[in-house]
This record gives sequence, C-alpha cells and structure tokens, in this order.
Amino acid sequence: MDHYADLLHTLAQQEESLQFERFDNDAALAVGLWIVEEVRKRGKAVTVNITRNGQILFHHAMTGATADQADWIRRKNNTVQRFCRSSYYMGISYKSRGSTFEDVKYLDDIEYAGHGGAFPLLIRGVGLVGTVSVSGLAQADDHALVVAALQAQLDTQRDK
Repeated sequence: MDHYADLLHTLAQQEESLQFERFDNDAALAVGLWIVEEVRKRGKAVTVNITRNGQILFHHAMTGATADQADWIRRKNNTVQRFCRSSYYMGISYKSRGSTFEDVKYLDDIEYAGHGGAFPLLIRGVGLVGTVSVSGLAQADDHALVVAALQAQLDTQRDK
C-alpha cells in the first residue's frame, strides 16, 4: 500500500504543478498535436480529446483507434469533472483503500471510469475549466502522455 501513497503524492503534485495562466484554442491544438505525434512515433493509436468550458477544442481518433476509446474518454472526463482530480488519481485513491472505483455504489460505471488518461485542465486562480484526455494505451501510459504534453505546453508558454 505504500507504493499507492507515493503514487497518489506524485499525482497530486502533477495536478498542482500543471496549472496554466491561460489555455486558449491554439494551446489545445498544440497539446493535441504533440500527443498525436508522440504516439505516432511509438507506432500506437489513441483517441485524444481536449475540452474547455464544455466546448471540445480538439478531438482526434488516430488510424487504428476504436470507438470504445471515445467512450472511455467520456467516462474518464466525467470522473475529472465530478471530482476535480485526474481519473488516474481517483482509481488509485480507491485502490489505496483496498477497494476499486467501480465498487462505489453512487457512481454508475457506465458514466464514470477511474482509469488513467483524463487530466484536469486547471487555470491558476480559477480552477477546473476542462479536461485533456487520451485513451488507447495502458492507463499509466495514457496518464503519463497527457502529463508530458501539458508540461511541454507549459514550457512553451514560459519561453514566450
């Protein structure tokens, strides 16, 4: 269980550090394309989705992606919207307590998923405004890909 505590600490730190001063449509495009290019280098296929204030700013299903990936994104996004935490954090949080996210009685697993891949789009001083989501890899890899893309965008914004 200690590794869960360490992982939860890391995930919470990511949510704290990956906050933007601004995130516009061009930033969404840059993040989405960064993810697509990174996955293409790996020879894999994913679906990517970026929303802000209920508006889809970027959505792409790579060749080889499945329709199920879009549904996973919807369910993971619902989790982020409800809990203001990454979908991976929520799944690990329940595992750390000896349970599973799917065992939560008041959450319909048709609507929510506690699997990695959806990350809160956070504006510093504002809070949650959307999600950046990937589906198609192992959940830890989906999560790591989103984190790397958001970090790359933050680095780009700082350099300007």
